[in-house]
Amino acid sequence: MPRATTTNPFHALRFEDDLPTLHEVERRLKTFLRGLRRQRQAAQTGDDEGARDKMDQFFDYLNEAERRKIRRRAHRYVQRLGALSGLSHLSEENRAKLTPIRGGLPVTRITTEQEADEIAAALHAEMPWMAPATEAVWHGLRASTREGLPGVRFALLILNGPPGIGKSFWARRLAHHLEVPATNIDATGKQASFALTGSQRGWGSAHAGKLVNTVLNNRHGGPLVIIDEIEKADEVHSNKGTWHTLTDALLPLLERMTAATWECPFFQVKMDVSWVNWVMTANSRQGLPEPFQSRCVVLDLPDLTTGQLRDFAINEAARRGLWLNPLGTLLRNALPGSRRVVRSASARAAQPRLVL
Repeated sequence: MPRATTTNPFHALRFEDDLPTLHEVERRLKTFLRGLRRQRQAAQTGDDEGARDKMDQFFDYLNEAERRKIRRRAHRYVQRLGALSGLSHLSEENRAKLTPIRGGLPVTRITTEQEADEIAAALHAEMPWMAPATEAVWHGLRASTREGLPGVRFALLILNGPPGIGKSFWARRLAHHLEVPATNIDATGKQASFALTGSQRGWGSAHAGKLVNTVLNNRHGGPLVIIDEIEKADEVHSNKGTWHTLTDALLPLLERMTAATWECPFFQVKMDVSWVNWVMTANSRQGLPEPFQSRCVVLDLPDLTTGQLRDFAINEAARRGLWLNPLGTLLRNALPGSRRVVRSASARAAQPRLVL
């Protein structure tokens, strides 16, 4: 059964189909003028119905000067509405790209605390060593239910731990259980900040970021964004002497108040991304700015034990329907603590078998 959703307005734009046409505005102004004439005449003639009947033809007639005046006013009115729509600066192609957000977007919500418990239990059963992260999300889901929030919110998480323990995989499984879209950003890339938020129109490589594209492609206002190795994010310098960092780009997105009116650099349109949830991974606290850490819950996670690794590999193979014979052989031969076992087992078990 799909999760419940609530429609979030997401924007304050007015699309072309929501605006009156020039012809419609002209018709309204003509109707208003005729009605105004009747009101004035009624005030002069009182209850003289005969006099009013004689003036009907006069009321309906508009001379050419009046028609031109109405046309000019209607044109100015439509132009101003278009400017106030928030879309007048965009090309027709880019306006079309924003069509999915027309009428708002759904955000996933948890209706009962029992539903939150079931999600946490399923996630914990898959990856019990990630219990601190699962517990933080669990508390957020229960709080969202108690407070009657229209969507799901939990603490901004930084999962700090050894490489290969499944931090990103846990985040993807969280998105699966929440039934929300997810997108990954590699913070080690030189263009990580632009990959996330996009770049302004006018640049040679101008584009919308992964955040907005995920929202538009999935028509969902509350995706999960996963940022890997956030502590390794580097500065990007332009030929104009300016620089951009991923953590600086993230700060307005992590504050719920500023995220509600965040402006996409590419479309230059304000969007409500306050229902986006964030999970970041790190291998060390070094490299994380203090203002950034103060906005997040940083969880220090331990390494995997051999038993946890073995149980996870077997459960994951069963979930994927993989052939267990090569998996068992690989597990028996694996060195204790090897974190590549699941990846290797998946690859080997997916190989076709020769039937003799």
